[in-house]
Amino acid sequence: MVPRGYGHGGLRPMHGFPEIYGAGMLLLDQQARIVRVNREAEILLRMSAADLLDQDAHDLLHRDAYGHTMPRTSCSIRQAFLSGRAAQGRLGWYERGDGTLLPVCWLITPCRTAETRAGAVILFHECVPDGTTDQDPAATGDRQLSELERLALLAETTTNLTSTLDVHEALRRLTRLVVPRLADWAVIDLINESDEVWRAHVVHYEDGTLVDREDLQGPMPSIPQESVMPLSRALRGAASTLAGPENYQGPPDAGIAVAQRQMFEATGMHSAAIAPIRGVREVLGALTLGRAERRAPFLDLSLLEDIARRTGLALENARLYQQQRRITETMQRHLLPQLPRVPGLQMAARYLAAPEASEVGGDWYDAFRLRDGAMAVAIGDVLGHDADAAAAMAQVRNVLRAYAWSYQEPPSAIVARLDEAVLHVTGASLATLLFARIDAGGCRLTVSNAGHPPPLLVTHDGQVRFLDSAVDPLIGAELASARQDITAELPPLSTLVLYTDGLVESRVGSLDEGLHRLGQHAAALARRPLDTFCDLLLRRVRPDDNDDDVALLAVRRPAATEVWHLDDEAAGARL
Repeated sequence: MVPRGYGHGGLRPMHGFPEIYGAGMLLLDQQARIVRVNREAEILLRMSAADLLDQDAHDLLHRDAYGHTMPRTSCSIRQAFLSGRAAQGRLGWYERGDGTLLPVCWLITPCRTAETRAGAVILFHECVPDGTTDQDPAATGDRQLSELERLALLAETTTNLTSTLDVHEALRRLTRLVVPRLADWAVIDLINESDEVWRAHVVHYEDGTLVDREDLQGPMPSIPQESVMPLSRALRGAASTLAGPENYQGPPDAGIAVAQRQMFEATGMHSAAIAPIRGVREVLGALTLGRAERRAPFLDLSLLEDIARRTGLALENARLYQQQRRITETMQRHLLPQLPRVPGLQMAARYLAAPEASEVGGDWYDAFRLRDGAMAVAIGDVLGHDADAAAAMAQVRNVLRAYAWSYQEPPSAIVARLDEAVLHVTGASLATLLFARIDAGGCRLTVSNAGHPPPLLVTHDGQVRFLDSAVDPLIGAELASARQDITAELPPLSTLVLYTDGLVESRVGSLDEGLHRLGQHAAALARRPLDTFCDLLLRRVRPDDNDDDVALLAVRRPAATEVWHLDDEAAGARL
């Protein structure tokens, strides 16, 4: 069978196919990738041909009735494709482009393309669910899973949990793997670093959807060593066990037993299986799977233990990562300076760490008085995203301070000295830097730019100007080049904005677009108080897909010229 309309000339929709209204067609190649689609498929799946073509049909589309990824071993469509036979299904589920599920009846039949390569055609149309599906996770809950199904579930659990380093995201994925496939309820209790118990997740399957019961979550009473109740024993690391409301009907032996009795009453669970969640060194919590009256008790404790074991390893990895991240971020925040207080001159700074999934970087800012009464301001970004980058950042900042205080030279000369020192006395490899000097009257700015995004000058009436006429090589690049200075007048009430690239760079947009967005919002906020100016600028300009740190330093000149007098205390300030 050679479908009409399939020939040479690259990937394209099936415009040559006879149109069947309401039915989508997908033509698959020998690797089960989509190579042709018809218009109805685009409409039904709410995706364009460009989104569908050259994608694995199973991975892109096939889901179970609750939106979970369908294991390949459980996919009847894929099994028919691999065996080279025709098959049909009463009800399956495809994920649309907008994330919703499309209930489909489907037919797959083998075919050969014009190049005589084996493939298949899938014909599908929307149908009304009647409660019976090709692969219904809830239908497996009242029977023992086959060995193949167990292995597929455990493999899916490992893949889902190890692909995130966010604890709450890992737990969310876990509950959606086991509910309703194995149980009607999933309850996860965690032990934090202070040995406090927190009921982190309570998820229920109700009327075809998963419901997060936030009203049942929150802090729990402590774990007494003498308590013999099932949850208390699991949280101390004892073996998994079965439990029910009857276990908590007698006099409670601890506050946590009272909380667990209330849980059974609130959920209506008639039976539950409880297993400890163990890390390598300690117990991290407990996983409870509960069933309501309509389903038989959950008896496969070995499967529950395997799932809990994988959960423990994933949670421990996530906790270790977040602990290291907190240490690095705290160190970096403490390395950033307190801004000096200068009569008449306003300064504000912000440091925003990268999103939770990313590592801490080497972004930094600084501001300090010079011996002749001028003000020095700097901002930079040391290459790297770890504790080493944060340490190197501190070295670069301290060397810059020492040179700027010791030598009364233009910023370009100070940066040239720093460039040479970085190669020999610091742990930094490459760094961008913007170093500026504001004269004692606050009227004139002199800037040296070593590969950094240009400073922005915003007047009180909303005019913006990027000082980008001279950009020299990065610090540590070992490129022989004379460094330059840029000079600019600072009008009264004008604001100088220094920032790192995380404020303006995006994965999907160009740098020019980010700079335009910065200038546009800075102009609109020019008359706002400086702290408000910084907060709103971060909120409005930083791209949603940003995965980098952001440092921001803003300096505003007073309304009238005022000479800053350097007193003895300021002269003796620490470098």
